[in-house]
Amino acid sequence: MNKSLLLATLIAAAALTACGKKEEVVVNVAPPAAAAASAVNAAASSVADSAASAANAAATGVADAAASAAAAAAATAASK
Repeated sequence: MNKSLLLATLIAAAALTACGKKEEVVVNVAPPAAAAASAVNAAASSVADSAASAANAAATGVADAAASAAAAAAATAASK
């Protein structure tokens, strides 16, 4: 009787232990590389636009300065 009770207790303990285990949840996480690549693309595009804008502004400034210098030289030459 004691052996049967011990065996029944071990089987019940094993069954409760097996039922109490939680399943491992596997979560598929999208790789952040796509989001990072999109952010890098946006930043690079913004930098390229800013550089082009700065280059255009510099070229316009140089052209304006050259025109002003030429006008000043012409005015000076005309006054002599």
